[in-house]
Amino acid sequence: MSTVHVRMPARRLAVVAAATALATGPAALAGAGPAHGADGRGGASAAVLRTGLDVALVDEAAEVPLAVALNEVRAPRSAAKTALTTRLDGVDGGQPFSVLRADVAEAKAVVDDAKAEASTRLAHARLHVPGLPLLSLIEIDALTSRATCAAGKTPVATSALPGAVTVFGRKVSVSAGGPVEVEVPGVGEVRLDLSRREVTSRTAAATALRLTVRVNPLKLNVAEVTGTLTLAEARCETPPASEEPAGSRATPEADVRPHSAPAGADLARTGGSPLTRYLAGGAVALLAAGAAVIAAARRRN
Repeated sequence: MSTVHVRMPARRLAVVAAATALATGPAALAGAGPAHGADGRGGASAAVLRTGLDVALVDEAAEVPLAVALNEVRAPRSAAKTALTTRLDGVDGGQPFSVLRADVAEAKAVVDDAKAEASTRLAHARLHVPGLPLLSLIEIDALTSRATCAAGKTPVATSALPGAVTVFGRKVSVSAGGPVEVEVPGVGEVRLDLSRREVTSRTAAATALRLTVRVNPLKLNVAEVTGTLTLAEARCETPPASEEPAGSRATPEADVRPHSAPAGADLARTGGSPLTRYLAGGAVALLAAGAAVIAAARRRN
């Protein structure tokens, strides 16, 4: 790679440098401000179901992970799929099995300049795990979650589970007072945590129901199923406060008044008077005349 050096007179270099500084100054200042996201907005996300299960097979020592989600959306989107079916190698010969079926399964996430909001709704839902194709792990009549983050306001997270739920065919009353544990001999155990909410100064998250599962069906080549399932999850992040438009602030008018120096005033202190330009002109004329006299005298000598 060759390098070419170009020299220019110092005076021209100074002019170019000054012009460059003037041109690049505003850009440098613009880049020195606070950093924001590409769209300068908040965020919102929602999911009807999220699974994190490990499935141990009878004829294998390894575990098969089951990590799926139904209607997982991020703003600005919505989804209303009502069924989730998946396959697992080694389970029931690789046949598809239903994880969740519901009459209503909705997830929505919306963000604008003033608010970020996410919501989920689940109705008449039946949840299954591998190895138990006929017996529902849990049945729910209705389930909702909502997270709202409005600019200038405290974020809000809410969830609701009206009525009872059915776990392994047994009706169970779930309250926000604490977790509920259900154990069925020869089938497994489930721990239910209701209405988990987290709120900070800028974020909110709501989970209507979280299940901790340990099931040992010993059917369809499934020895054990362990892990968690999350139902009706909603999250949001508050959009940044909008900046005040530059033209919206009132700028006080400059106090501009005509100034004139009184007669005999000290010009150095007052800054001049209407006579200043005449005095300056006279001084210049006197200097020119003196210079002419001196030049003539020198020529004569």
